[in-house]
Formats: sequence, structure tokens, C-alpha cells
Amino acid sequence: MKKFPVYLVALITLVSCVDQAEQDNTPSGNFEALWQIMDEHYCFFDYKQHAYGLDWNEVYNKYKVRVSDKMKEDQLFEVLCDMLSELRDGHVNLVYSSDYGRYWAWQEDYPKNFSDSLERRYLGTDYKIASGLRYRVLDDNIGYIRYESFQNPIGEGNLDDVLSYLALCRGLIIDIRNNGGGELTNAELLAARFVHEKTLVGYMQHKTGTGHNDFSDMEPQYLEPSRNLRWHKPVCVLTNRSVYSAANTFAVMMRTLPNVTLIGDHTGGGSGMPMSNSLPNGWSVRYSACPMYDQNRQQTEFGIDPDIQVGIGSSTTEDEIIETARKWLVQ
Repeated sequence: MKKFPVYLVALITLVSCVDQAEQDNTPSGNFEALWQIMDEHYCFFDYKQHAYGLDWNEVYNKYKVRVSDKMKEDQLFEVLCDMLSELRDGHVNLVYSSDYGRYWAWQEDYPKNFSDSLERRYLGTDYKIASGLRYRVLDDNIGYIRYESFQNPIGEGNLDDVLSYLALCRGLIIDIRNNGGGELTNAELLAARFVHEKTLVGYMQHKTGTGHNDFSDMEPQYLEPSRNLRWHKPVCVLTNRSVYSAANTFAVMMRTLPNVTLIGDHTGGGSGMPMSNSLPNGWSVRYSACPMYDQNRQQTEFGIDPDIQVGIGSSTTEDEIIETARKWLVQ
């Protein structure tokens, strides 16, 4: 698990009041506390055991021998981050005053399939800005919306203005590549502009006990149509491996709609609603606590495939993912 400054990718972060045996504020006590918090409240143990053989008890044995009460704070932080990296979860973070532990292999180990210079070419300099949205009409009368982060707020008025401006376009591209997530409410607000009847988009569960498989029944998640201006023409949503958390959920929701096509690369995933707790030394740990599924009750923790798989290409003047979407929309 690498350590870098904070980068927000969560849907939301909830504070958890977890009842647990109090541990001493020593390296071994903090190790025991962290392992116990995860053991009792992390939500993907069973799934990841089947996906790649994760054994949390074996992880305990593997890292326990690396902990000594004589070790320094930075050394303990490294061991604990290494242990958490076994979960392969971008929503799992360990935080203290001088460092931030996180697992980002879900995007770092794959092609980026995005270019800042090509983005500037397609947006130009005269694009419009509506809160977190940048948008314009491309020269083939295709609307283009760039939403870089669901951390950036949008309102109903913003969406009314954007869709009114693009209303005469033949189709619409929504580019969420490199969108690491943010507020799920922003994702739902945008997605509601493309649904025309109450639609089942997925399921959610909640932990009901400390066992690895103690969960509530799957609760259906519905998307309601917006009462404001809605889009009826074809839509392409552009994805890459850096689409995570709330952005991944947006892609999952949009994939359920008949007039929407996902184009680009497999998304990064991150389908666990995160919560957080503290260790005896005051370090904060965040972890996935509530699993979310697609409308077919399938896990999306490790991302979803697009409808049309395509990379950015090697051209310095054209983005092959955008060009594929443009061709799809005018066929």
C-alpha cells in the first residue's frame, strides 16, 4: 500500500461507532485493533476469498510477526498499510498526521486511456461551464459533457441549462474518465435526467453482525425520473480504469438504460459504501462496510466492462474513445 496525500474517491465517508475490546496504545495493540475492526466490519471478505483467495486469518499471521513494541511510528504505519493492501480496495485507507495509506493498483496497473492534451483539443477554449460540468457542441452536432469529479456539485438548474443548450444535438457524450468519485447524490442527480420510469439499478446490503457473512437481505435501489428536463436521445458514457466509487456507480446505473452505451475501458470499481473508525493511537482507518451490486445482483467492486471496449489510441490529434462514441451516435 503506497502512501501519498489524500485523494477523495469515496461515495461518502461515514463515521462508525464500533464496540470493540479496548487495546493498548502500543504497536501490537494498534495492530490488534486494526485487524479486529476490519475483521468485524469489512464487507468483502467472502467475495475476495472467492475472487483471489484472500484469507484474513492468514493475513493476521503474516503481519503479526512484523510488529514489535519497540518499532517506530513510521515502521508500524508501513506494516499496517501493507496488511490493508491485501484487501485490494481503494476505499481502504489508513491516515495519520504525516501520511495517508492507500491502495491504487486498481488504476495504476493499467493503461490510462486519457490524455489531458487531447481533452483540451476537444473542449477548446470556448466551452461552457455549469458548476462541475464543462460542455460544448462538437462540430458534428454531438453534445459533449466532461464531468471530472462527483465531488464537484451540480444543481437542477445547472442540468436544465446544460441539456437545454444541447437539446438540438444528435446525441450526447458524457465523459467521466478519471472521475474518482465523490458524492453519490451528484451521480444520481445526473443519471435521473436519462431515465423515464422508475428503474431498478442495483442492490445494497448492510452489516448486521460481526461475522464475515452477517448481512441484511439485498435491498433494491431504484432510480426515479427527474421532474425536470430529461434527455431522450442516444447517450455514450466514456469510461477508463480511473472511474471509481460514485463514478463507478454512475456507470452501473447508466448501463441499465436502453438508450445508453458505455464506451472505453473497464472501470476501476469501488462498490463498498465506506465507514471509518480510529485506532488507540488516534490514526483513522476507512473501510468498505456496505456492499453494492448491479441490477443482476452481481458484484461491481472490481469494476464493470464497457459495452464497447476501445483504448485511446496512439494519435496525438484524435481520442479514439471519443471518436468511437461519435461514430456510434450518428450511425
